[in-house]
Order: sequence, then structure tokens, then C-alpha cells
Amino acid sequence: MIDKYNMTKEENIFLAKRAIVDSIWKSSHIEGIDITYPETQRLYDGGNIARLRLDEIQTINNLKHAWLFVLNSIEAKNDLNLLKSINSLLGSNLIDRAGQMRVYDVSIGGTSWKPKLPDEQEVIEQLEKYGEIECITERAITIMCYLMRTQFFTDGNKRTSMLFANKIMIQHGKGIISVPVEEDILFGELLINYYETDNIEKLKEFIYHKCISGITYPNN
Repeated sequence: MIDKYNMTKEENIFLAKRAIVDSIWKSSHIEGIDITYPETQRLYDGGNIARLRLDEIQTINNLKHAWLFVLNSIEAKNDLNLLKSINSLLGSNLIDRAGQMRVYDVSIGGTSWKPKLPDEQEVIEQLEKYGEIECITERAITIMCYLMRTQFFTDGNKRTSMLFANKIMIQHGKGIISVPVEEDILFGELLINYYETDNIEKLKEFIYHKCISGITYPNN
């Protein structure tokens, strides 16, 4: 796997800020929220969408705050503390024990497979191990998939993992990871397959070919 984009950190931050509403819109669809891009823009700008439930509005607002946190923390270390901070923001007023390690069993929609209870030291060691992957894009994708399957938090693991991966991508100028709305069903199927088999390759290839955007500048 090779990096698809090679922007400067500043170029990637600029791109991420321009694409933030689009990223939130796509993440909302993965969570099953039926919202249009213009409606997402309206909520981002502080407006309201009467037809949405309060928890759906909260989810979208939390995504906004978490994205802004990530963009303001680009130089922060990519460790468990950062991961917990992201989940705390995403889970505000939504998730039990937001930002804290999961301490009880959870079920995953669409499969009978259940994740084991997380081990904090194991996650720390895996983040360090995967953090040594030379290709930044592969590093970010691998960490994202691993964290989704680990289910470290009670809820919000997909959102948390994707934002953490995007922090890595943006920090190194490698683009943005987001699942196109028209591909979210296939993404879900591949994710379930990964959960059940622990075979990451098909999911990694899908994310690499379908879910990374960026800009190739003339000077790059």
C-alpha cells in the first residue's frame, strides 16, 4: 500500500476544514441518521431541523465538536488519551461512560459476534505497534479498523476510530477518510465480515480505494 496523497500538513488542514460538513454528513449516514447535506450544513451553522430526534441532532453536533477538537490537536500524540478525548466529545449526553473504557459486554448489530472486554495495556501496545507502519495511509486505516473491532468504548467506536485515523492522515498530509453515502451498506457488510473473521484485508482495500479523498497540488 502506498500513500495516495502527499500534501503538506497545512494543505490537509485547509482541506479538512472545507470538507468538515461533508465528513459529518457521511458519518451521520453510517449511524443511520437520514439527513441531507444541506440539513447537515444548517445544523453545523447553529440552526435546527424539526423532523430530527434530539439524539440525532446531538450526534451531529457532537461530531462537529469532535472534528474541531481534532483539527485543533493536530500536534498531539496519537495515543489512548487522545482517543478517549475524542470519544468523550462524541458521546457527550449520548453515551454511557463516554471517554472511558468499556467494562461490560455489548452486542453488535447485524452479527452474533461479540467483542471481548478490552484490555487497556493491550490497546496501548497495539497502537504503538501499528504506529510503526511505514505507509501513513496504511497505518491510519489499520489503526481505524483495529479500534472498530476492539470496541474499546461502550458506543461511538466507529466515529471515534475514524476521527482518530483522520487525525493521523491530516497530521501527515495524506488526505481524509470518509465513507461515501452510496457505499455505506457495503462498508457495513465488510465491517461485519471483519468482526466475525478478524481478516482485515478486504476492509482495508475497500477503505483505501473508496474512502480516501485529497488534493494533488502541482508542487507535490
